[in-house]
Amino acid sequence: MRPWRSLLLLSLILLSGSSMAAAGVHVFGPGGPAPAMKAAAAEFEKLHPGMRVQVTAGPTPQWLDAARATGDVIYSGSEAMMADFQRDLAGVLDAGTIEPLYLRPAVILVRPGNPDHITGFRSLLRPGMKVMVVNGAGQVGLWEDIAGRDGRIATLRAFRRNIVYAAPNSALALKRWQDDAAIQAWLSYNIWALAHPGLAQVVPLQRQYRLYRDCGVGLTIRGKANATARAFVRFLRSAQGRAIFELWGWQTAPGA
Repeated sequence: MRPWRSLLLLSLILLSGSSMAAAGVHVFGPGGPAPAMKAAAAEFEKLHPGMRVQVTAGPTPQWLDAARATGDVIYSGSEAMMADFQRDLAGVLDAGTIEPLYLRPAVILVRPGNPDHITGFRSLLRPGMKVMVVNGAGQVGLWEDIAGRDGRIATLRAFRRNIVYAAPNSALALKRWQDDAAIQAWLSYNIWALAHPGLAQVVPLQRQYRLYRDCGVGLTIRGKANATARAFVRFLRSAQGRAIFELWGWQTAPGA
């Protein structure tokens, strides 16, 4: 082989190696599923040396512009949230790739030790109870859906009277829960208690009031062309991905 051809081949090999080393995926989504998503990213990187997955999580306004510019994978905390992403990331997020992954149950978070003896949803209807809800992000309409399950307007009235704070997102609700010990109960998801040990005790909702919201995932147009992004989404659906999400409180059984 002539010397110049050898140099060209070597350059191509080095360039290819550099490209693989830089292979990366930019993932964006809300804070609720973030612990599971970040754990999945870490395990994926361990299994695929040289591949990098960067998860950016939090309230949508904090990362939306970056997702438009560099996003490969977008995940949500509910179908309503994913619908918002389809609107806000029109021309960026490929709707045909969106898929619900796993479910999480709504629960009541109470103070450790359950000092107010809250045993279920109807405990939150007691006069004078101080309850916090989130009405935004992945919990749009959640408390109304739960309180309306028995078809009685009196239930919604009683619950509404006890709401002392309706946070626009779970990050602000978390801060309020930590700052205001007078709040006795937080209608939210189980995963917040798992992600913050010692923060709260979980009281399940009775079956007739139980609701679920999902974590869905979709590729952007850019992500569809990124083999590592496609591989990461496949990993989220795999047995290993399911095990990680289950560890963080998500229901992952195929029939769940």
